Amino acid sequence: MEAYAIHKGAIIKPRLARMTMDLVRGKDVKTARNILEVTNTKASRMILKVLNSAVANAVNNYSMNEDDLVIKECFVNPGRTLKRIQFASRGNVDRHDKRTSHIKVVVTDNKVVEGSEA
Repeated sequence: MEAYAIHKGAIIKPRLARMTMDLVRGKDVKTARNILEVTNTKASRMILKVLNSAVANAVNNYSMNEDDLVIKECFVNPGRTLKRIQFASRGNVDRHDKRTSHIKVVVTDNKVVEGSEA
């Protein structure tokens, strides 16, 4: 059984978030939480919230045991880019792109649901 959570439009660059996401990919939930709590980055705080939400979805909606949960897949996709301008010297305009991300975390307990074959 699987449960997931998504944070759409997170105001962080996808490249920065992917570096932190690589630390927890494939680990169990308890280890991943410990890694994210000691990592002092903005991405780790956002990923921890998404991970906690996915675990809460698994426990409350699908009655999974929290100790058995493992991160099956997690990824960061680019979201909408906010285009901003800043006036520069000699009448020029500099464009600053504020990149956003979509953060998705999928957790599973590696058990097969009866009656469904995949």
